Amino acid sequence: MRVDEFDFELPIERIALRPAEPRNSAQLLVVLANRHNSIIDSSIGALPTYLRPNDCLVVNDTRVLPARLMGSRHRGDAVARIEATLHKREDEQSWRAFVRPAKKLAVGETVRFRGKKGGPELLADIIEKGEAGEILFRFPVAGADLDAAIREVGVMPLPPYIAAKRAEDAQDERDYQTMFADRTGAVAAPTAGLHFTPELLKAIQSAGVSIGQVTLHVGAGTFLPVKVDNTADHQMHAEWGEISAQTADLLNATKANGGRIVAVGTTSLRLLESAARVDGSFSPWSGDTAIFITPGYRFKAVDVLMTNFHLPRSTLFMLVSAFSGLDTMRKAYKHAIEKGYRFYSYGDACLLHRTA
Repeated sequence: MRVDEFDFELPIERIALRPAEPRNSAQLLVVLANRHNSIIDSSIGALPTYLRPNDCLVVNDTRVLPARLMGSRHRGDAVARIEATLHKREDEQSWRAFVRPAKKLAVGETVRFRGKKGGPELLADIIEKGEAGEILFRFPVAGADLDAAIREVGVMPLPPYIAAKRAEDAQDERDYQTMFADRTGAVAAPTAGLHFTPELLKAIQSAGVSIGQVTLHVGAGTFLPVKVDNTADHQMHAEWGEISAQTADLLNATKANGGRIVAVGTTSLRLLESAARVDGSFSPWSGDTAIFITPGYRFKAVDVLMTNFHLPRSTLFMLVSAFSGLDTMRKAYKHAIEKGYRFYSYGDACLLHRTA
């Protein structure tokens, strides 16, 4: 499909720079794709009323690292300042990153990432250079020690559409993390999960809905623009995910009992669709996924999707258009813009039902 089919005009004032307070006070646009494209204006607090007993709400338990690092490359007396955004852990000691300006770096050199407030530096060797400013770094520490070192030098990697409007601050360290955050490895938040509070989760469980947890370490590639003219020519960056045996059993039991799988966020959906068998069943799964979902994709597992509002021409708007229909999503987004919904990572959400 042509990428420009997924374009739309968004007034700049619709971009949310801070989340709603409290988190569950955000707006929720309910899109009932199989009911004459009905659109309902609601709120996150009312989410339990749109769920059914025996449904399973699937959340992403990834935790965001402060993955934007400022550093320098020293070559004799010449010093080059660089900015790196980690986007995928390759092993316990290595990360891939998008670097600006990558042309200043060469394989075999070492970058010094400076600590915050005069703290210790973190060194990284350049192992490999890829396309579009991608660098593979290898660090002198590994595992949890590397995570701790990154926290000492890095800042929260706010999306470009927020970072261009204001600086990251201490409030983002709280705001840009979901209540489910547990397994460190993401460099972007699974933002649909930002709307949840303990009180909302309790109300959902009281309605007879089970909660399943999966892990997909969201990469910075989620923010990369689609630069091709046709979706067939776009290549997604891989992200690592895992579905445990316990969650696989819960998902299979949900289907067996007539319940629906409700994915919280496109990250949960992409992982579930990557791992599901042809018949929609699950077994324990882990590995990389670079699944790219566009209209025409046949969904195997997910019945309902809760997600934030996405950028025009983005892979995520393509995904929701595949899920609920391109015409339906165009109408829904037009309605949301007219009604003053807030867009993107800190914005409001929609609850989408699958077309078929």
